[in-house]
Amino acid sequence: MNKYARLSLIATAALAMVACSKQEQPASGQAASAPAQAASGGDSATVKIGQVSPMSGPISHLGKDNEYGAKLAIEDLNAQGVEIGGKKVKFELVSEDDQGDPKIGTQVAQRLVDAGVVGVVGHLNSGTTIPASKIYSDAGIPQISPSATNPDYTKQGFKTTFRVIANDVQQGKALGEFATKELKAKKIAIIDDRTAYGQGLADQFEGSVKANGAEVVKREFTNNTATDFNAILTSIKSTKPDLVFYGGMDAQAGPLAKQMQRLGIKAKLMGGDGWQTPEFIKLAGDASDGQYASSCGISRDKMPGFKAFDDKFKKEFNTDVQIYAPFEYDAVMVLVDAMKRAKSSDPKVYLPEVGKTDYQGVTGHIAFDDKGDIKNGAVTVYQVKNGKWEVVSTVGGEAK
Repeated sequence: MNKYARLSLIATAALAMVACSKQEQPASGQAASAPAQAASGGDSATVKIGQVSPMSGPISHLGKDNEYGAKLAIEDLNAQGVEIGGKKVKFELVSEDDQGDPKIGTQVAQRLVDAGVVGVVGHLNSGTTIPASKIYSDAGIPQISPSATNPDYTKQGFKTTFRVIANDVQQGKALGEFATKELKAKKIAIIDDRTAYGQGLADQFEGSVKANGAEVVKREFTNNTATDFNAILTSIKSTKPDLVFYGGMDAQAGPLAKQMQRLGIKAKLMGGDGWQTPEFIKLAGDASDGQYASSCGISRDKMPGFKAFDDKFKKEFNTDVQIYAPFEYDAVMVLVDAMKRAKSSDPKVYLPEVGKTDYQGVTGHIAFDDKGDIKNGAVTVYQVKNGKWEVVSTVGGEAK
């Protein structure tokens, strides 16, 4: 065989090997067709669980809080040496940043599906959770939100959607009744940030206060990146409200409280779980004193596992819990509890077990209704006193 013939044969063999290699590569997104086929061999397997929250931007402190809760759960599960269907399982957290943006939320949701996760904990915001839920539903992957409270999330009819906290129907009703019955507010101004969460909660609150005989003297809106509320507050000041309600997050609620104080508005400020945080007190300074906000869940002193969780959280991350980390922890545990009962990490197999959950978690008893909402969801109202949030009252959600 001459030199040219040999070179030709070598080239042909090389091309054949390349072609074969290309045929063996899965098409983009192919991993999503069988997410439960996590890396496994012999008597062990790796199971991926997704986590999504805004880990950059103005509420990144809340997003990291969620991620830390999931990380603690994964660490504890791996330390336990969990077995599913006779195989020892190593859990892996796949974490994504949706920046609190609905468009990015759907992009990272698809990325998690393509990565082969078998379940997702998240998203944090209702505005990202709701559009992303369609992607998880289409893939048949269970999704448990530790923080999205807009009722529309579980009204879509998806079998894959669950949440481990009360929704805004419950929260808005509790806040409205507290404002009118306990604070005796008659004239109320409402501001919201026009997100699915902020506007949704403000709508529920408005319905509740009107049902209880109060007058809504102003309804204003801003956005979730604003920091200057002087024009809105000047307009509100002329109505002399007893109470101002803000539906939104702490990044805006803090400056809002400061500007109310500067303008001499004597009304109390009230809001929901989006700003019942240490960060609100930090941002508002002494203007935080006396203000009210709710949180979805029983108070931390009554949560059966919070003390141990809090100690471990502070030791691990050298920071305080913001809001949702314990709920994120429980959401991961609920997914794995369902896998253990189903003896499988395949979503097609274990998904029905999620709906049958009867679990005692860090935050209390967790069971779901037919929509995926937590049964008997609690709402706790807090007030800032001497630079700390103090419990005022709790409705529902007694620990089992």
